Amino acid sequence: MPLDPLLVRDQFPGLRQNPATIFFDNPGGTQIAQASFDRMVSYLTQHNANHEGAFRTSQQSDAVLNEAHAAMADFYNAARPEEIIFGNNMTTLTLHISRSLARTWSHGDTIVVTRLDHDANATPWVLAAQDRGVQVRWVDFDVEDGTLDLNDFAAAMESHPRLVAVGYASNALGTINPVKKLVQIAHEAGALTYIDAVQYAAHGPIDVQDLGCDFLVSSSYKFFGPHAGILYGRTDLLDELFAYKVRPAPDSLPGRFETGTQNHEGLAGVLGAVEYFDWLGQTFGQNYQEKYAERFSGRRLHLKQAMAAVRAYEFEISRAVLAALGEVPGLRLYGLSDPRRLEERVPTFAFTLEGWHPRQVAEKMAEQNINLWDGNYYAISVTERLGLEESGGMVRVGPVHYNTLEEVERLREALRGLV
Repeated sequence: MPLDPLLVRDQFPGLRQNPATIFFDNPGGTQIAQASFDRMVSYLTQHNANHEGAFRTSQQSDAVLNEAHAAMADFYNAARPEEIIFGNNMTTLTLHISRSLARTWSHGDTIVVTRLDHDANATPWVLAAQDRGVQVRWVDFDVEDGTLDLNDFAAAMESHPRLVAVGYASNALGTINPVKKLVQIAHEAGALTYIDAVQYAAHGPIDVQDLGCDFLVSSSYKFFGPHAGILYGRTDLLDELFAYKVRPAPDSLPGRFETGTQNHEGLAGVLGAVEYFDWLGQTFGQNYQEKYAERFSGRRLHLKQAMAAVRAYEFEISRAVLAALGEVPGLRLYGLSDPRRLEERVPTFAFTLEGWHPRQVAEKMAEQNINLWDGNYYAISVTERLGLEESGGMVRVGPVHYNTLEEVERLREALRGLV
């Protein structure tokens, strides 16, 4: 059966508690799924304890944390649960791993970052490069359609960089980068690849083995879970890297990179978020079983089915948003606007409205219970490149699969009411 947003919405306590609110602020953080919430409550009330104790609650706690690693290995299609590293968020994990990777760089080396990325996948690498005397090469994007400049990317590979950091999808403009192709090009140039999948994870299937990437990171509060970050790293690379840790911490993976006591209830919540996707795939993804059954089974199959169903539903939502924004006089959309190119974007849309500061638009929408973000969303290189940083950035609309066509219509009417 096709994805039913009403059945989906019933899985989110925040939507039930706030039925009059339209949550289009999802690129900044989605609502939490009931399965994730239940896992967190269960952890805190039944087996809240620290690692490796001789007693029952500690052993149960360790079992939940092991399940969380296995669940995210399934979500990313990693080869082993040990390739999953948990941390506070994507930014913290990236700052941490950049310190380890930078130890392998030498003065005069080059790394590559892009102007299309969230700053968390740029500045940590720039800071590490400064510490090591390494050059930074910035790859530009096309300001007309918001796509990465592939010619500039290819030119950047001529320096044979040590690392290429690139986003899976832009959190500002919604652009999906051709990550598998970029990874291949980077590897041919001798570079390691670090993929920021934070904005993509809620919208499409992730397969790190198919991508061939070396590292990939996301944050579960962007895909219906709690505030936690999850890093994938190839086993051989993680084994070789120096780990900044205190002495009692384990040398084995993943513990050697999971510094201190983790947010255990958060990890339980991540497990619940994956279980929500499992339910979604079993409930609405049967039409996509044949597409994935040859390569996947069990939960990994259900997760791929779930994301295929999400993508199909979000194409409808994206078409509706594009049409709605196109009807508002004085509105300028940044990024891909051709409905024939929906495969190349997630449903994240940024715009300006003539005569209105982006904050004013967000405030007027909030008065009508429509949640939108304004500003640069930490994608400051994007707003700088577009010449919008000094004027307040852009307004961002970001539906996900629990949003409805009726909500898009309410947004259209509200925006038209401003002009």
